Amino acid sequence: MPTLLDDKKYKKRIIDSTIDRYLKVCPALCIEGPKWCGKTWTSMYHSKSGFFVGDPTNNFSNRTLASMNPKIALEGEKPHLIDEWQEVNSIWDATRSKVDESIDNGQFILTGSSTPKIKGALHSGAGRIVSIKMNTMSLFESNDSEGIVSLNDICEANKINYQLIDQISLEKLAYFIIRGGFPRNISVDIENASILPRSYIESVLKYDFNKIDDGINLHKMRQLLKSLARNESITVADSKLINDLSDSKDDSFMSRNTLYKYLDILNSLFLLNNQKPFSPNIRSSLRVKQMEKRHFFDPSIPSAILNLTT
Repeated sequence: MPTLLDDKKYKKRIIDSTIDRYLKVCPALCIEGPKWCGKTWTSMYHSKSGFFVGDPTNNFSNRTLASMNPKIALEGEKPHLIDEWQEVNSIWDATRSKVDESIDNGQFILTGSSTPKIKGALHSGAGRIVSIKMNTMSLFESNDSEGIVSLNDICEANKINYQLIDQISLEKLAYFIIRGGFPRNISVDIENASILPRSYIESVLKYDFNKIDDGINLHKMRQLLKSLARNESITVADSKLINDLSDSKDDSFMSRNTLYKYLDILNSLFLLNNQKPFSPNIRSSLRVKQMEKRHFFDPSIPSAILNLTT
């Protein structure tokens, strides 16, 4: 089937099979995730037409037209991509209304790199628009891993031939961490691998936070990011984060309410991807009582925040 993207230009992602499966059973699909993780590229691969809200052509005419009449964004051969829909919130309701007019599945693919405050939305989209989350590239997707070991095989107690697994040096592992999984960064050499992740954080600080809430104190947010980076992969309590941020001269540097507000903003930009507690025993209280392990969405981000090199 012809798509917006040439197959030869596309590097396959693990999420591709999930998207194909969901398009068969859902009228519309919303692919969410952090910026630069490959959402648009992957969505173009699965779409036959598209409307790009953030296109700067003619002074962002697409955004202006969609604001005046969101139905314009829905016109095109199906599956139809609507990229960065959250820049015009009314597109969500227009999509929900449009899919109600037909019984067909796989009509629309929406992408979003932030979660807007949809106070004026008439409908949640439940039963019409199904959301899935996309992450940056894994080492398997970037061809840095053979994928011989899988969590599924381990859980199913399947035999794994560990002799086929290549040994990896600590230096190369450090490089993978600093480089991260941004699609545009996977071929960058070790000397320059940290440039993009560091610029990513600075761009978010300068431009994205105030779009969500213009009352953000960037100094406090920067300090919170450092504390989260320092506590990467740890089940650290909120009180510990506040203690990290408390100045001996100012114990009220960040209140608990402010902390929750700032964490919500980080989550709305998909910068955090915390690991929920798990136990094989479905009745285990660990599933409820144990805290989440705090993670950024990509290993290069805490490294960049802490100004680390390989």
